[in-house]
Amino acid sequence: MSHNHLARATALAGIYQAIGAVSHLARHGSMDTATVEPCLYSLFQIDAPTVEAVFGTAGAVVPGMQGLVAQLTGAAERNLEITRCVIQVLRLEANLARHPAALARLRMGVTAAISKRDHFGLCHPALFAHFATLYQDTLSQLKPRIIIHGEPLHLRNPDNQDRVRTLLLAAVRAAMLWRQVGGSRWHIVFRNKVILEEAQQYLRRLAL
Repeated sequence: MSHNHLARATALAGIYQAIGAVSHLARHGSMDTATVEPCLYSLFQIDAPTVEAVFGTAGAVVPGMQGLVAQLTGAAERNLEITRCVIQVLRLEANLARHPAALARLRMGVTAAISKRDHFGLCHPALFAHFATLYQDTLSQLKPRIIIHGEPLHLRNPDNQDRVRTLLLAAVRAAMLWRQVGGSRWHIVFRNKVILEEAQQYLRRLAL
């Protein structure tokens, strides 16, 4: 799998896409299926040939790339809460990498979810419930604990809680991919212009 700047930008966009969906759920109580499906799809990809293939079809991480560009350029739609969550996800994944038992439990949980995906589809409540439980059994036991802010009415909804935990799991999966292709916090701090250029080129290729 390539370790170039586009690969790193794509993996980082995967984190932003999942966290952006979490933020929207927390504030509005709804989710965009086209944004969420690539996040869920990525959870099942073990041996994808490219980073982009982890998320599905070409253009699958457009929302994440748009969010990444907004964060790096300071655009009006920039959301510092999303940036805070992304940083926490990167820290949580780094901690997860030091806990082989939790990693093994996650692999088992993903394998067990394949039959549910095949029977119900990616965005079925049964699949969200499965991954939410998996998140609670593994990542919720590690630090940092990711705190989501939003409308209490939406956050108290059990279905939304399952969706949020599943999307956080997808964000951690993208963070794992980010590390696997050579990404580090130093890339965000010192090479963010390169990442920004790759993200903008990605969107231009899709005429967005």
